[in-house]
Amino acid sequence: MNVEFVTEAGACQALALLVHEGRALVGTGASHDAAASGALTRAMDKSRFTGAADSSRLVAAPAGIDADTVVLVGAGKADGFDDLALEGVAGTAYHAVKLSGAEVLTIDAGHLSAEQAARIGFAVRLAAYRFDKYRTTLKPEKIASVTTVRVVTSDTEAAQAAFTPMSAVADAVLFARDLVAEPANVLYPAEFARRVKALESLGLEVEILGEAEMEKLGMRTLLGVGQGSRRESQLAVIHWNGGEPGAQPIAFVGKGVCFDTGGISIKPADGMEDMKWDMGGAAAVAGLMHALAGRKAKVNAIGVLGLVENMPDGNAQRPGDVVVSMSGQSVEVINTDAEGRLVLADALWYTQDRFKPKFMIDLATLTGAAIVAVGLDYAPLYANDEAVAGPIFAAAEKVGENFWRMPLPPQYEKHIDSAIADVKNTGNGRAGGSITAALFLQRFTNGVPWAHLDIAPTAWVSKSTRATIPDGAVGFGVRTLDRMVTDSYEG
Repeated sequence: MNVEFVTEAGACQALALLVHEGRALVGTGASHDAAASGALTRAMDKSRFTGAADSSRLVAAPAGIDADTVVLVGAGKADGFDDLALEGVAGTAYHAVKLSGAEVLTIDAGHLSAEQAARIGFAVRLAAYRFDKYRTTLKPEKIASVTTVRVVTSDTEAAQAAFTPMSAVADAVLFARDLVAEPANVLYPAEFARRVKALESLGLEVEILGEAEMEKLGMRTLLGVGQGSRRESQLAVIHWNGGEPGAQPIAFVGKGVCFDTGGISIKPADGMEDMKWDMGGAAAVAGLMHALAGRKAKVNAIGVLGLVENMPDGNAQRPGDVVVSMSGQSVEVINTDAEGRLVLADALWYTQDRFKPKFMIDLATLTGAAIVAVGLDYAPLYANDEAVAGPIFAAAEKVGENFWRMPLPPQYEKHIDSAIADVKNTGNGRAGGSITAALFLQRFTNGVPWAHLDIAPTAWVSKSTRATIPDGAVGFGVRTLDRMVTDSYEG
């Protein structure tokens, strides 16, 4: 999507005007309505359109307005019009005309600040995403016609300056969405690693560790997950050195199970195709590192991705096996479908041991129990340190990603105590499954400040209710963590 900033709308194929609740035209809306002899007001009066958020009303070729189509976009209540409401307006405007045949959408933002104009461009980029890579028979009328969005603003230079870092974040979110959307026969661990390695063009440094190197490090919980697959497991280590040389980094760790059959504890066939996105945590971390590099963030950051494929074959890990992690702790594998925590156990230990970070945040599509606990609109958040949790929540509220704080009760530790090893990889039954998974991970943090984001409910959406989020891959977590870094950790 091409985004341009202009000082005047000029002749338009599609012109979007904002309308607050109560059918209150804003910006140049009133002057356009006057030029059209009240046609816009009449169109609203003769419809159910009131200016409510996420609504729109198309007015075709109104006389007196130099536009083929005017789209009136609901901006909601004027006193609650914040950045997220503005993003919704931009996305709604795009969706209203994307299949209309118009190639250029012009959005009137002359009454808004330059930064708000920039946010419109950012939101449209997110809204226009669609993963059509493998679709070859789409009819032309099903393909979006809008390829350029022009945002009218009084200060194009300031808008462009504000848009540049926002656009870098949009690039990163779309990169993460692409990773999550790819099928597992295309995006297996080595291919995921190659795509991350290609991010060195942004200024990142990327190391890729193979199975032989991880074996030398003692990463046997991670390697155990992938031993049933013909695809070699990988560990991608991403460095962004944008802060002071030698300054302590912050660290992010992602679960990258590129496909999860459940292993010997095999999943039911129904819905197993969705397990291509069991690498959503790794995709989010890769997207975050993309964003930090793209906007040249003034911070030192590390991203570590544990990339595996969980398959059943004659060499696959069995229920009842005991493996020794990099930390030296032994793990009894009760269920091979509780594999993500085994990947993260070694990845977390490696991260804290090698990099000595200020904190670690892991992201993982870890448990179905998270969905049972909080539904599909929130991601559970666990943390052993309030100084880590607080900035996540503050940032999430600003970007519209929802987290729910969950407990780490010591009395639940007994549920993951093993009779023959230091710890087992599942609790006793289904009760508190997301909690016991988090408690398992905590044993591999070595006391480093840490948060665990279980994004199983939010990495993929079947029926989106947000104009800037498509059905399918969300890229959830990228915006929250990027905003957290911006607000709390850049020097």
